[in-house]
Amino acid sequence: MTVRTVICGAGISGLALAHRLAAHGGEVVVVERAPGPRPQGYMIDFFGPGLEAVEAMGLLPAFERAAYHYDEGHLVDRNGRRRATLRTKSFSRGPLLSLMRPDIEAVLRENLPAEVELRYDTALTEVANRTDGVAVTLEDGTVLDADLLVGADGIHSTVRRLVFGPEDRYLRYLGLHTAAFTFDAPDVHAATKRAFCLTDSVNRQLGFYALRDGRVATFAVHRSADPTIPDDPREAIQRAYTGLGWVTPRALEQCPPAEEIYYDQVAQIELPEWNTGRVVLLGDAAYAVSLLAGQGASLGISGAFLLADRLAHAPAVEQATAGFERLWRPVVEEKQRNARSMARWFLPSSPTDLRVRRVMLGLTRVPFVKGYVSSILAGKNTRLADVMRQASGTATEPAVP
Repeated sequence: MTVRTVICGAGISGLALAHRLAAHGGEVVVVERAPGPRPQGYMIDFFGPGLEAVEAMGLLPAFERAAYHYDEGHLVDRNGRRRATLRTKSFSRGPLLSLMRPDIEAVLRENLPAEVELRYDTALTEVANRTDGVAVTLEDGTVLDADLLVGADGIHSTVRRLVFGPEDRYLRYLGLHTAAFTFDAPDVHAATKRAFCLTDSVNRQLGFYALRDGRVATFAVHRSADPTIPDDPREAIQRAYTGLGWVTPRALEQCPPAEEIYYDQVAQIELPEWNTGRVVLLGDAAYAVSLLAGQGASLGISGAFLLADRLAHAPAVEQATAGFERLWRPVVEEKQRNARSMARWFLPSSPTDLRVRRVMLGLTRVPFVKGYVSSILAGKNTRLADVMRQASGTATEPAVP
């Protein structure tokens, strides 16, 4: 089935879907409200079904070239002393790549088929969801007629709001704020270049990754009873993380202006349905699992791969989107449950929890304990190929290893 599709959102899920739909011969327009590619974002541990999808798309070599290779991370106290070691392989039961979010998007964007139309600085304002198609009205008054609209526009999705209702119906706040930024500080780069480093701290944590261009990427997370995003993210970061010691004063001093900072709630999206008529949601817009799960990018790309496959093989658009949800929802909901259960481990809320985390990480040297920890951190070992084999009516075996 050849489908004309409008994708709202040029992030990871939207670009991956555009790649796959075009590969299947579809006509694709991607609209993105940002004026250009977003430079903000943190380091992502990329593993699981997303790697299967990337390999099937022929993009694994490009992902590997963009990746960073951290064999371990160090939990460091305020005096710079190592308190525990985190082995990256504990996050997964298979291959794992560490990539900056902007680099993932760059690989997907640079490898888009020429037939894909990508429009930045283009906001969506209205959706007419008909039985025979969908009409999408843009901010400049342009109307795009399509067979399908895909909302891949993130956790604060415009498509979801316009078609499914207000965000507060579906957003589950997990009690955390997160931020990410990069800065130049040779002394911090030198102190963090051998492994990624996390502050060994209660209720708030900063992480540091030395990048190949000499900059340092910083990841931040702290507890907050108030989900409201601050008007001044830079000031909020400097206030929330002061007093952590070690290299954190330099990081806070070098924190860039607000427009160069990624800042958001840590939350999940839970909807009773991801599709209605000729509109379907994908990635964080439909099923944000939160950074606690560590698999948002992987699930976004693999979900896009599955949706494109259903659209290519199902006899009708509605059957394709319903089939995608039937197959993918159990996978996502398991990851969401797992993320909520590990919140205490992810960011300790007491000195006792901090000590438990150190002991738990130390035990990952023991093989059978490592497997147990991996199951806690990553959940079930989901394979995209297994999910796709469940698809009914697929005439051709999907090209998934």
